[in-house]
Amino acid sequence: MPSRPTALFLPGLLCDAALWAHQVEHLADLVDPVVADMTRDDSIAAMARRAADGAPERFVVVALSMGGYVAFELLRTVADRIAGVALVDTMASPDTPEKAAERRAGIASLAAGRFAGVTARLLPQLVHPDHVDGPVGMQVRSMTERVGGDAYIRQQNAILGRPDSRPLLPHIRVPTLVVVGEQDVLTPPAEARLMHENIANSTLHVIPDCGHLPPMEKPDTTTGLLHDWLKRDVLPAA
Repeated sequence: MPSRPTALFLPGLLCDAALWAHQVEHLADLVDPVVADMTRDDSIAAMARRAADGAPERFVVVALSMGGYVAFELLRTVADRIAGVALVDTMASPDTPEKAAERRAGIASLAAGRFAGVTARLLPQLVHPDHVDGPVGMQVRSMTERVGGDAYIRQQNAILGRPDSRPLLPHIRVPTLVVVGEQDVLTPPAEARLMHENIANSTLHVIPDCGHLPPMEKPDTTTGLLHDWLKRDVLPAA
């Protein structure tokens, strides 16, 4: 019997393995899950190299937000090793000048004080209002504090230096799942639709009552979408 394929899970900015805990647990009957460490490098290219070096010859990519930027780099550099890619709440477009300025301000603010993780003011940008006060909000804040300020600076610099991935989209030939929270304000549904419309034979799902972190906000729904996609589109050809 052939071995199960590896699923390489790529977290987002200020996220660690907790982001994907539900998916890792409940997809282990289909794939061997590996969560990449996205905290050690200050460029998307270096993150992609580290992730690829830690993966077997062929693997499936499941990526959220910043992880999606790394997924695009993997598709540029090692596409022949990728059996499928799930792009969750991410975007191919570069930052607007305003967003880039916001990132630089966030980096500069650390020079003036202690890293505070995701504050009560910022949390509503990450999760749906229903999840701000409660277990999900607490889990997100704990996760960002674990990742810490030094990694935050490296990750933001990596994001600022990323290439525009829109020209890559028509060249993606692997099975692709695009997922976005309907209320995501950071990588909104319009960006998900842009990816879907430009990636041949991709599948798009918009999750209602959900913000930027579906794996934590809507774990059963997210895991179900990944499960069905893997069974239908990826595993038969892997």
